[in-house]
Amino acid sequence: QVQLVESGGGLVQAGGSLRLSCAASGRTFGSYTMGWFRRPPGKEREFVGAIRWSGRTTYYYYADSVKGRFTISTDNAKNTVYLQMNTLKPEDTAVYYCAADPSRGVSSPDYDYWGQGTQVTVSS
Repeated sequence: QVQLVESGGGLVQAGGSLRLSCAASGRTFGSYTMGWFRRPPGKEREFVGAIRWSGRTTYYYYADSVKGRFTISTDNAKNTVYLQMNTLKPEDTAVYYCAADPSRGVSSPDYDYWGQGTQVTVSS
């Protein structure tokens, strides 16, 4: 079992930045892939990014729409994954979710565990 608690959402102007946090508990941190997804208003949930550990190598994945603007990082001492979002655009407005332990590919929404979601609103 993995429990995920997100924080850090809010209202920001276009061009601004926000950092989302996802604190994990339960299974050993780093033993499972973690992903970030978002659900824009009236749209389907979509992949944002993911981090996967394999031995000593860490892999990062990003959707094309956020590549170069969003960055995933971790604080292993706090069992926390971050999503740093820079140069935000109104189209980034969505409920953002962190997720853990995908049953298929990292960009598929088939993750076993989900956070409660946090609202990010970008005003123009």
